[in-house]
Amino acid sequence: MRLSRDVAGPCLAPGGSVMAVGAFDGLHRGHQALLAEVRERAAVLGCVPVVVSFEPLPRAFFSKEPLPRLSSVREKLQGFAAAGMEHALLLRFNTALTAMSAEDFVRRVLVERLAAREVWVGADFRFGHKRAGDVAMLERMGAESGFKACTMPSVLLDDSRVSASRVRMLLAAGEFAGAAHLLGRPFVIEGRVEYGNQLGRTLGFPTANIHLRQRVSPVQGIFAVRVGLGESECSWPGVASLGVRPTVNEVSEPLLETHLFDFDGDLYGRRMAVEFVAKLRDEQKFDGLDALTAQMDHDARSAREILGMNPVLARA
Repeated sequence: MRLSRDVAGPCLAPGGSVMAVGAFDGLHRGHQALLAEVRERAAVLGCVPVVVSFEPLPRAFFSKEPLPRLSSVREKLQGFAAAGMEHALLLRFNTALTAMSAEDFVRRVLVERLAAREVWVGADFRFGHKRAGDVAMLERMGAESGFKACTMPSVLLDDSRVSASRVRMLLAAGEFAGAAHLLGRPFVIEGRVEYGNQLGRTLGFPTANIHLRQRVSPVQGIFAVRVGLGESECSWPGVASLGVRPTVNEVSEPLLETHLFDFDGDLYGRRMAVEFVAKLRDEQKFDGLDALTAQMDHDARSAREILGMNPVLARA
């Protein structure tokens, strides 16, 4: 899949494109249905299947509070490629883009940059300066410019609309099975293992650390997890903490620390995916390392039991 970032530039699909436009955080079942429709329509019309998205997310750009992300930019792009998109136009959502009128967005992005034949969006899609553009405008301008505007019906599961907001709500409540039902897969955070201060190793619980940096996670606390290393599936059992480490060395940015049960090896520099299976408790501050270590023993036993392992002490 080819990736472009800019509004300006040569036409990316001289033979025409069928495209989906949206934020696509999490690539849940609704997003998957939309991308599948785009891929099928592009095959029928002999066009390139394209996805147009935005980073940062528009909601995050305008929000006064940090917006929890269901997927990183890397995970989102991987999802686009897996869905069969041949080109992704990942526009920088900044002051210049928010000042662009809806009419200019259609002309410059959809027509000139992507030679749109069909444009697929959700029924509530809004775009352009002050969100002035809607589906009706898209249909009107499409008729003038030679493309067809198409809306994708909402995907319903258990009589409720699948949405990123619902997924975030379920994850925050620790309802991982419910979130996975909407996502079409378990919720995972992936990243590259980095060096930490190795305190966990001195306490008998060596951890592989992933720094989330500016990404805001929809989950916080202590969890039973399964881990995938490299391209492997998430199958290795473990216990993980995601938060700011209030007892020791409190950090300003969230840190995902994962202890892999019965693992002996060097993970530094490797990519790792952490699948969240069950929440054990909220993060809390303890009165010293002895109390913290005792709780870590308890958490490890609980995680082992949840994951179908012998709930022995993590430290024999």
